[in-house]
This record gives sequence, C-alpha cells and structure tokens, in this order.
Amino acid sequence: MKPVQLAADLDSYPNLVVIYLGMTHDSFKGLRTMFKIGPQIQKAVDAKPEGLLRHEQLFFGFAPLHLGMRQYWRDFESMENWTRALPHQGWWKDFMKDPQGTRFWHEAYCMKGGMEGVYLNIDNVGFLQFAPKVEKAGRMFSSRDRLNLKSDTPMPTPVYTEADLKKL
Repeated sequence: MKPVQLAADLDSYPNLVVIYLGMTHDSFKGLRTMFKIGPQIQKAVDAKPEGLLRHEQLFFGFAPLHLGMRQYWRDFESMENWTRALPHQGWWKDFMKDPQGTRFWHEAYCMKGGMEGVYLNIDNVGFLQFAPKVEKAGRMFSSRDRLNLKSDTPMPTPVYTEADLKKL
C-alpha cells in the first residue's frame, strides 16, 4: 500500500493555540485527585466551550501515572476566557488550595508565535528540561504576559492574583 501524505491547511485558523496539559502524582491522594478530575474535564469538554476546536486524551507515563491532554483553541482569548470561568475556575481554586500530592503542568503554543509553560510541583518536564527555571511572578505570572500578548480586550479577572497566591 502506498503511503498517503497529508498536510493540515491552517489558513482558517490564524490565531490557533495548542495547549498540552499534564498531571502526575507523588502520593495515593494525588492519584485519587487525578481520577476525580478526569470525569470533570470530560464533562466540560462535552459542553463544547466556545473556541475549543479539539480535545484529545494523552498518556505520558505509567510509573508514576502521568496523564494529559492536548487541546486546540480557536484563539487565545477563547482559551483564557474559559479558564477564568466555571467550571475551570472552581477546579483551579480548589486545586491550588490543596494539590494533595498532584503535580500539574501546561505548555501553550501559538500560531502567531510565542510559547509558554507553567509548572506546579514538577520541574522535570517540557521546557523546564532545558530552559532556566524562574518563579511564576511578575511578567511570568499570567499566560498572556508570558506570551507577551498585547490586546485591546481587557484580561478577564484571574482565578487568583499573585497576591492571593502568596496568602495560600
């Protein structure tokens, strides 16, 4: 059988954002948290959030279990608005109060250029395997700022401000 080679014509998606997210654990509680979050994420995806073009489940490793997903968003604003609203906002608030031995990371790649990543309780994946590790503060606090995105649209209210996180 002759190979069939295809290419994706992304001209209709000039503001496409691809985001990879991963979760792993360092305790039984963390594993339990991962299994609790999975169905919640699927329910949110099934609701077809505005701007989400595709959601895929990924498996990164077995010991410890390292699960993830890849999402394709029409544009950064759609993704950002979804993360600042329920149900995501509620998950993130609960998670940041007590990660319960769960480690989380995400990396975003933008069609118009720019990549960024953020890592919670994990330092051996993705960009952190070769790029300098810096505190998520100041210009590195928000995804929009890490991507150096300028927009006329005001940034939605963050789930947590930098000052809020210091109080946790």
